[in-house]
Amino acid sequence: MSYRIRFTDEARAGIKCLYAFALDASEGDWLYAERSIETIETAMALLTGTPFAGRKAAGDALQRELVIGFGNAGFVALYEIEEGEIVTVAAVRHQREDDYR
Repeated sequence: MSYRIRFTDEARAGIKCLYAFALDASEGDWLYAERSIETIETAMALLTGTPFAGRKAAGDALQRELVIGFGNAGFVALYEIEEGEIVTVAAVRHQREDDYR
């Protein structure tokens, strides 16, 4: 079984913010910023075959969080497994952020 991944507008905006943050934190090292986004994309691709790999999020049993390691921290993606073999990524944030935007 293969699941299709889709991103909400909020998730796309979160990824853009993470890219900008990585670029700023690395003092303009665009390769570092690109690697951070590639790491997120690679982790999301894993969900096509193993959507239940993430930990359960508070609330709905089908809402999950995927922890994505990157350097000494990483990212957290909030997603929901839906009917029709669809995984909807609702938000992506840095691990050290308190919550999703």
